[in-house]
Amino acid sequence: MARLLPLSLRAPGSCFRALSLRAPGSCFRALLVSLLLVAALQLLYLGLLSAMHGRQQRLRYSRLFQGGGRLGAAPGAGARGGEADSRDGGAGGSLTLGPGRLDPSGRYRLYRDVSRSPVSREAGDLELSLATHSSLHNLHHLPGLARRWQGPLAVAVFSGPGELGASLQLIHKLEGHCPCLRGRVTFTLVTPSGLPEKGVAPEPGGGERQEPGTRDPQGGEPPDPHPACRRALAQLRLYSRGRTNYALSAGPYPNNLLRNAARQALPSRHVLVIDVDMLPSAGLRPGFLRLLGGLTRGPESRPGADRTVYVVPALEMRHTRRLPQHKAELQQLYQVAEVRPFYAELCPRCQAPTNYSRWINLPAAADATTSTSSTGPVLQVAYTREWTDPWEPFYISRNTVPPYDERFEQYGFNRISQVSCSDVIGIVGGVGWGGAG
Repeated sequence: MARLLPLSLRAPGSCFRALSLRAPGSCFRALLVSLLLVAALQLLYLGLLSAMHGRQQRLRYSRLFQGGGRLGAAPGAGARGGEADSRDGGAGGSLTLGPGRLDPSGRYRLYRDVSRSPVSREAGDLELSLATHSSLHNLHHLPGLARRWQGPLAVAVFSGPGELGASLQLIHKLEGHCPCLRGRVTFTLVTPSGLPEKGVAPEPGGGERQEPGTRDPQGGEPPDPHPACRRALAQLRLYSRGRTNYALSAGPYPNNLLRNAARQALPSRHVLVIDVDMLPSAGLRPGFLRLLGGLTRGPESRPGADRTVYVVPALEMRHTRRLPQHKAELQQLYQVAEVRPFYAELCPRCQAPTNYSRWINLPAAADATTSTSSTGPVLQVAYTREWTDPWEPFYISRNTVPPYDERFEQYGFNRISQVSCSDVIGIVGGVGWGGAG
């Protein structure tokens, strides 16, 4: 018994010492393991929830577009880019739109290359393209713009809640019935990232007819020569009646996101970014390509050429009429105030650095009246200057210039976020009226 007494006394003491020294460490480890386990379970839950949400969203999109009826398709159609899967049958076909992708803010979803006719990507086409953006309200301007540009063009179309199905139908109607768009235009659809409303908007129909003698409302352009295209445009205008004109509303219109989406959709060495309701002068694209050919041993070959842009002076016509065909005619209209600088009333200082008085008085070349849309006017860099605040010109630039700041929405001081990153501005002018927008 005497031997057991010290053992019984030491045992509790040993146990007490062990608890007092080791218990805190054991509790900390247990707490850490518990926290890690909870975090792992939360990550697993979020992953499963995201996957389930994605499946539900794809199912709803699939039902939305598979139930949307037959969509007019262009001949030789075939959706590209992996985001739209089309199954054509005869003149129409059902289309299942993929999940698209979110923009960096998570507020908008982009569906790239929803065109059904492949865009030409020949060597010459990749040198210069045009990027623009539109809502359904202004999309009727697109055929006139495409006819004037005569080259590869990318457009980002913003569709509000409930408009996605109708937007797709209208795009395919235009593409199928307007030869000026077929094989030249690539479309990107941009919508708010929330799920679309259940069901699909009824397919735009319409008895609105446009008489052959009426003029396109875009800057005095004559109507499209193809009756089927005129009917498709009439249906588009009928559908867009009462729809939101984002220039006149407080609703979101991510114009800089749309500009970036259009630029990325059709990469080329140089790009001109303008609004869809503007018209470039006839032959601007071939004229500028010829100008670039003469600059290969000049400014384009010097260091910093990627930060040089070529301003295309933009003007407004007071009345809808036939567009000037050459520089001399433009000068006459300018002198009688039928033509004025872009934003002359809304923001004159935003365009003042272009120095329109200097540009408009540059002499026209002798061959200005003989240039055609295929050869283009003879263009040259009239003068250069540094960017100054708050200049917001329209310009042709390398596609390597920084993207537009997508935090800016609606209208006003949104293009300035990109052009201010450029060092040297070259004003294009001299011959033809190739600087008129």
